[in-house]
Amino acid sequence: MTHDVAGPSVASSGSLQLDQIICGDNCEVMRQMPSESIDLVVTSPPYDDLRTYGGHSWDFYGVAWNLKRLLKPGGVIVWVVNDETKDGDETGTSFSQALHFKGIGLRLHDTMIWNKGCFTGVGSVRVRYGPSSEYMLVFSKGKPKTFNPIRDRKNVYAGAIGKAGTIRLPSGDLIRKSHEGKRMAEHGIRFNVWNVAPETSSRKRFHPAQFPERLARDHIVSWSNSGDVVLDPFSGSGTTAMMASETGRRFIGIEVNPEYVEISRKRLAQQALPMDVA
Repeated sequence: MTHDVAGPSVASSGSLQLDQIICGDNCEVMRQMPSESIDLVVTSPPYDDLRTYGGHSWDFYGVAWNLKRLLKPGGVIVWVVNDETKDGDETGTSFSQALHFKGIGLRLHDTMIWNKGCFTGVGSVRVRYGPSSEYMLVFSKGKPKTFNPIRDRKNVYAGAIGKAGTIRLPSGDLIRKSHEGKRMAEHGIRFNVWNVAPETSSRKRFHPAQFPERLARDHIVSWSNSGDVVLDPFSGSGTTAMMASETGRRFIGIEVNPEYVEISRKRLAQQALPMDVA
């Protein structure tokens, strides 16, 4: 089931405040930004009651509408989310949100998995397998205009000279071998399950749900190019902004909590990059 969301008024004279962490309500800030001005969104919104948002509530439908409006044609949203388990029943919020994004006209380009490789501490393991993952929902406004695949998956046939035809894997699956006479590459394109350890307790000093830098960086590299504009409407301690700067992208972070805005400013200052806090 989708929800019809009436678009709020948008400031016609809006402009982008690039390379800044803006303190304020994300919907109000995004309404002041010009349409089709963002290449990529990488964010992890507060989900259910599992993550604190500093006592602030947020409007999912307003955020979704604004993100669609702000995306350039071919732009991508990476929406990292999980569900709470209440009385033995998962909320399914992530699925509802995915269907809503589709309902307002975005493509669900890929349902990726963040495998943390450890028990997340959420939910009982007495009646179910221990949770260790989150969804990374990749939406696009039409066909994605950029895809820079990461090639770090070890190829078991690396260096072999390919022959025409097919081979049977130990699993029994048949795959087509590379063209006659071509050498198999050492690494293949990464699969859509990413194994990234969560931040350790010592590194979570900036934010209780701090996004791993590697996760943010790999998505930024995959779905954007140097000079593109990356937005995080739930900026938190500024990890997406930091990784955007580190990889040569422009960034905009929006965060309602002044304490996290200040933390972001200090973290970005350590990169010796000029920035302002609006």
